[in-house]
Amino acid sequence: MSELDAFTVAMLLEELGARLELKGESSFKVRAYYRAAETLRELEEALAQVIESGQLSELPGIGEALTEKITALHRTGAHPTLDRLRTEVSDGLLDLMRVPGLGPKRIRQLHSELGIQDLEGLAVALKEGRLDGIKGFGGKTLERLDESLAYVRQSAQQLLLPEADDVIESAFQEIQHRPDVIEVCSAAETRRRCELVTRLALVASSRETTVPEKAGRNQLVEVVTVPPADFGLALLYETGSPGHLAALEARAQERGLKLSREGLLRGQERLPTDDEKGVYQALGLPWIEPDWREDNGELEEADQGRLPVPLQAGDLQGLLHCHTRFSDGMNTLEEMAEATRALGMTYLGIADHSQSAFYARGMNEETIRKQHKRIDELNAQYADRGVDFRIFKGIESDIREDGSLDYSDDVMAQFDFVVASVHSAFQMETEPQTERVLKAVAHPATTILGHPTGRLLRRRKGLKLDLERVLEGCAKHGVVVELNAHPERLDLDWRWHAQAVRMGVKLSINPDSHATGELGQYCFGVEMARKGRVPVDLVLNSRNGEELAAYFAARGHCAT
Repeated sequence: MSELDAFTVAMLLEELGARLELKGESSFKVRAYYRAAETLRELEEALAQVIESGQLSELPGIGEALTEKITALHRTGAHPTLDRLRTEVSDGLLDLMRVPGLGPKRIRQLHSELGIQDLEGLAVALKEGRLDGIKGFGGKTLERLDESLAYVRQSAQQLLLPEADDVIESAFQEIQHRPDVIEVCSAAETRRRCELVTRLALVASSRETTVPEKAGRNQLVEVVTVPPADFGLALLYETGSPGHLAALEARAQERGLKLSREGLLRGQERLPTDDEKGVYQALGLPWIEPDWREDNGELEEADQGRLPVPLQAGDLQGLLHCHTRFSDGMNTLEEMAEATRALGMTYLGIADHSQSAFYARGMNEETIRKQHKRIDELNAQYADRGVDFRIFKGIESDIREDGSLDYSDDVMAQFDFVVASVHSAFQMETEPQTERVLKAVAHPATTILGHPTGRLLRRRKGLKLDLERVLEGCAKHGVVVELNAHPERLDLDWRWHAQAVRMGVKLSINPDSHATGELGQYCFGVEMARKGRVPVDLVLNSRNGEELAAYFAARGHCAT
């Protein structure tokens, strides 16, 4: 088999850690695997080069034993330890780890007492009431477990967007190099840039019939092969959502045309539409970007001439909400700043965790003073060198259960910006949770509402919120809503972007990066904002450094 990349090896290391955790191994040993996986995901060089240079064991958290395992996994995709653990811990138990509220200890308990060994078994046991009376599983716990399980089962077959991209790229390379293939393009949800992907598909044009129907890793990608003349129409149909395609077909009928997978017809005559643009033109429409084809008001906006200029990664001039070693980040201020500069950005907004976030080494007031002193020193160095780059002083303040923020007003006044985020009490009911967030939004120090729903894709549905009221509160108080670009969050959901835009609410596309290798995640946030048809003027960090400093100052922050 071909060598595995760092991302795939990281997934195998996480699998090793999870299986060990389910066996009851020490937390120190388990954490070593998870930490090594994080390190591999942050690699900027190819894993093969790092191994070849002998530098793998010098990376953070990777010693001699892990170097041996990583090298074997990279070269063969296997290791005796992983093989053994796969026989000792079933895949079904591993799936149960994805259910919020079910840690390894509880999974072992359910397995030993009730014989539950997979998601389906847990669902049956819940339905039959077999968990009633089991120690640690009271009424509320069971209710929440039922909700969480339903969400996890629904998303069990879905891939996160970067995972899907990785599989699609493998299949793309396999198909495009076939001599009988003329043209090939991704389709379905990856081309629409959906945050979760169920169907993986490519459309290929060929004059032959020998192109395989499946391709890519584990043959997960469907390959739709058509003659060259049908490539555009096939791509249109394999990309658009059912609702978008139905709207196009209805529009064609209104114009005396018939649009179907077989072609665009006037009577018995097939109209010459060699590409997707030709179809839209024939229907009196401008080009509609593939990621907008969701039956989400795109045709109405097209008719009214209100489709925005699509947002591009280059529209961002800086990155906000990034973490360093001052809390739970893996890199220093200097390393994060230089990595941000290397991306072509002109500013970095540090937002380490606040003091209530003990789980993330949240900063006390003394640590804040040390961090701000170092930021001042670095900014002075950039200015002395004539470098157009600055670091803004921010904080990610926990929103407490009562809606208050994490420091006194005097401490809050020292920051350029404040990201207020919920990190606890996720199970509150809709009304108190909404009031909690609204109170935080109304706080004069709040600049940005961080990952507003708190969702974790495939793992946690998110807060019970009246999101419309929260957006109204943000509009009223001039609070920016974060579009958290971490691939497991992508929060605010693109389906709410139109509502935010109508209210005039600004978005900030933030990577929420905890290491230099995660800074590039901002691109996924850009794709979601683009998909939500957010205009560039409503993106906070599309402003340059001077404009942003003035914005912060106008809101009462120091912006020094």
